[in-house]
Amino acid sequence: MISVAILMTVFNRKEQTLRCLDSILSQELPQNCKLTTYLTNDGCTDGTPEAVGDRFPDVKIIEGDGTLFWNRGMYAAWAAAAKDKDYDFYLWLNDDCLLYPQMLKMLLKASSTKDDKAIIVGATQTFDHTKQTYGGRMNDNSFPVMGDGLQPVDYFNGNIVLIPRQVFIRLGNLDSYFSHRFGDFDYGLRARKVNIRIYQIDEFLGECDLHESLDKWCNPAVSFAERWKALWKPNGMPPHEVFHFERKHHGLPKACYSYFSTIIHCCMPSFW
Repeated sequence: MISVAILMTVFNRKEQTLRCLDSILSQELPQNCKLTTYLTNDGCTDGTPEAVGDRFPDVKIIEGDGTLFWNRGMYAAWAAAAKDKDYDFYLWLNDDCLLYPQMLKMLLKASSTKDDKAIIVGATQTFDHTKQTYGGRMNDNSFPVMGDGLQPVDYFNGNIVLIPRQVFIRLGNLDSYFSHRFGDFDYGLRARKVNIRIYQIDEFLGECDLHESLDKWCNPAVSFAERWKALWKPNGMPPHEVFHFERKHHGLPKACYSYFSTIIHCCMPSFW
């Protein structure tokens, strides 16, 4: 029996969350595959956990208090799953993804070709199928070429990511220092440091639109007071988290530069 723990964290996107969970139930699974979903409710006020409990009673809900955001919410879901059972695979999912029925089957097949020792990333496209939105990333932040077999990548967005047990044993959980962003990129860079390979499947595995609006912390149309407040929020661009990320992966000089340049970007976004 292949056991897969699906990891999600949600906040006030009830319809998208339910749609995503429906698409999990529609997966074309191998006969010997069992899924268990762990979902962190990070202080939802729109009835999401109640709706999930009614429609998907087997989903294991971890209660947050609204301060976890994406990275720490995923950390909590992963910690709960690992405590429950030694799963064969852990699958990160964003709840705004609409998953194609062959998604998990393709991820598992790709993983088997790498002896279940590599991270396998699924790419998403816009709902109108006009462009790629998330997935694996190259060093220059570009997407790999689609349609040419499994593509090695350097790091990844955390929307659809399969982590085999052997990878989890070596890398462990996400870095809980990060609150919202950075955790997925950090995990990929950590993998590279210990020679764990990362591959993106060469077909789209789901749909997820981009969040294309300019962040408030760097939006020149927003007042400085609002930008400054937004900068330090967990889902803004907290300079101390920028510093932590850059120091881990690019050294102290780059960390100092990024810390101060982030603050300057907030203060003078029109000149950035």
